[in-house]
Amino acid sequence: MSCCKKDVAAVMQQAFDMHKGNKDGANASYIPFLASVPSDLCGLAFVSVTGEVIKIQDVDYKYAIESISKIMTLGLALEQSGADAVHSKIGADPTGLPFNSVIALELHDDKPLTPLVNAGAMATVSLIEAEDKEQRWQKILAFQSALAAADIELSEDVNQSEQTTNAHNRAMALLLESSNRIYSDPLEACDVYTRQCSTLFNTVELATVGATFANGGKNPVSGKQLVSPENAAHILAEMMMEGLYDTSGDWAYDVGLPGKSGVGGGLLTIIPNVGALAAFSPRLDQFGNSVRGQLMIKHVAQTMGWNLFNSKQH
Repeated sequence: MSCCKKDVAAVMQQAFDMHKGNKDGANASYIPFLASVPSDLCGLAFVSVTGEVIKIQDVDYKYAIESISKIMTLGLALEQSGADAVHSKIGADPTGLPFNSVIALELHDDKPLTPLVNAGAMATVSLIEAEDKEQRWQKILAFQSALAAADIELSEDVNQSEQTTNAHNRAMALLLESSNRIYSDPLEACDVYTRQCSTLFNTVELATVGATFANGGKNPVSGKQLVSPENAAHILAEMMMEGLYDTSGDWAYDVGLPGKSGVGGGLLTIIPNVGALAAFSPRLDQFGNSVRGQLMIKHVAQTMGWNLFNSKQH
């Protein structure tokens, strides 16, 4: 797969113009801060593996990264603990159930199965090597900043809004502790997980994270090797299987690219060896995925022929 910057920019503008007026979906309401984000905001960005940037509309608006943070902490855990340890302790299989499902844990002997559901994400946080909670948090925040090639900051407003509504996650963390599936103090892991979801990114920064994974773990903006090529491949596999919650299979069928969504309205899609598309629009479908984001990225990917499963007759 390849790209021409002029062609990509034209197709992105076409996708944006086609779908910017879509009024389907609604902001996440169970986190008060997210409900207050202007629902008509919409942005689309592309960052290539050589650092080229294409920006359309509201790409400078900072929004809560939410579940997209899971792939970043996964990258840090893979680098620190190794792929075999992460695989054996957490897993690499879709649950087939919602991202906050307790039933999914009960059905699989309390093993999360994937780092991209909430239980698995908290277990991933607990694997990060640190002397205490604060050091663990600072390592995760520093890694987010390195991936984005920007100074990423915690939103105290988002964090407070989430910390006061995360009782379900705290309960799952304690359930993980009861079966020895979490590797630090469970409530501390939940606290740090909530913080990592409460950092603010703009759409170009998010696309830069994706371009790093598309580029074998080397950030195309900073030039720093942040994740090994082998671990970058593991991250893309996890994204393909569980990146869009309950509709991950549909995304693979229709788009054929690794993706990760967040209930803050962000959506990241990676084209290996080419770059990454990132979209932002806070109106979500019933599964927690950006409605406009999916439509825009799907149009670009299909028009450009970006699909890992494409093959040619010989």
